[in-house]
Amino acid sequence: MKEALSYKAPIIIIGAGGIVNDAHLPAYQLAGYNVAGIYDIDKEKAVATAQKFNIPIVFERMEDVARLNLSPVVYDVAVPGAAIRQVLEYLPAGSAVLIQKPMGDDYEEAKAILQFTRDKKLVAAINFQLRYAPFIKAARKLIQQGALGQLCDIEINVNVFTPWHLWTFLYESPRVEILYHSIHYIDLVRTFFGNPAGVYAKTVKHPDMSQLASVRSNIIMDYGDMIRANIITNHCHKFGLEHQHSYIKFEGTQGAIKIDMGLLMNYPHGVEDVFQYMTMTGNETGEWKKLAVEGSWFPHAFMGSMEQVMQAAAGNISKPDNSVEDCIYTMACVEAAYRSSAAGGVKLNEIIH
Repeated sequence: MKEALSYKAPIIIIGAGGIVNDAHLPAYQLAGYNVAGIYDIDKEKAVATAQKFNIPIVFERMEDVARLNLSPVVYDVAVPGAAIRQVLEYLPAGSAVLIQKPMGDDYEEAKAILQFTRDKKLVAAINFQLRYAPFIKAARKLIQQGALGQLCDIEINVNVFTPWHLWTFLYESPRVEILYHSIHYIDLVRTFFGNPAGVYAKTVKHPDMSQLASVRSNIIMDYGDMIRANIITNHCHKFGLEHQHSYIKFEGTQGAIKIDMGLLMNYPHGVEDVFQYMTMTGNETGEWKKLAVEGSWFPHAFMGSMEQVMQAAAGNISKPDNSVEDCIYTMACVEAAYRSSAAGGVKLNEIIH
C-alpha cells in the first residue's frame, strides 16, 4: 500500500526560470515548505537557484529526479506548455504534481495531458494561482456573504507595459497573450460563474513587438443575457505609469469591488495593490471603503495552488480545487478564444448589399 503523503511533504522543482525564482520559491519559503531538490536543462540556472534558496540537491538529469530516495514528494513542474507531457513521463505513477500553466500549448495537448494523468493516476493540478491571491479570497468572502447582492458583472482591464523579453521562449510560441496571461483571468471568471456558453475574442500583435504572436486581447465570455464577463488587455502602454491601470472589478445588484493589481504595473517591481468595495443599503448608495489585504498575487497566491495539491495528496480533500479535471475547461475556453479570433466578426459585406 502506498504511503500517504503528509501535508507539507518535500517538493522537487523541475524548472529554474523566472517564475520559480520570483514566485514559487518565495511562496514556499513563506509557507514553510521544504524544497528538497531542483532540476533544469540549463544546469547553471538550477545551481544558481539552488544557492539562492538553499536547495540541497541539483539533479544532473531528469532520470535522476524520480530516483531520489525521498518518498513521498510533490513535484512542481514549471516548464513551458509544450514540454509538460515529456516531463510527466519521468514521474512515478501515483505521484502528486503541480503543473505550471498553461496546460499545454493548445486544447489537444491539454486533453493528452489530462488523459496521461488519468492513466498514470497522478494527483495533478494546474498552477492557476490567481484563484488564491489574497485579494481574490477577500473578494470571494464578501461576495459569499452577500455584500454585493447578486453578482452579475466581472471586468478585468489591463493597460500596462509588459517586458516580454524576460520570457525568451515566448518568441517561438504561436500563442502568447491569451495562453500565457489572460488565461489567468479566464480561469478566474470560471471560478465565479462556471463554464460559459461560448467565448468571443480578438487577440492582436503590436508594431513594437512584432516578433511576438500577440500582446493585446479583447475577450467576452458568454453567460447569457444577465451576466457580463469582459477581459481587456494591452501590454504595450509604454507611456509611463500615469495612465496605466490593472484592475479586476466585480459588480452585483447591491454593491461592487474594485481591485487594483499593482504587480503588473512597473513589472517586475510592481506598485501597491488597492482593494476598494461599496455596498448599498436599500436604494441608498453607500460609500467606497478600502480594505487592507495582506499579501499579493506574487508570491502569496502560489502558496494556495501548492497547498491544494498537498491537501489532496494527503487525503484531506478529495481532489485539488485546481485539478486537471477542472482546468481542462479553462483550456477549452482559451481554445474557443483563439478560434473566435481567427474566425473574425460578422463581415460588413454580409450586411451591406
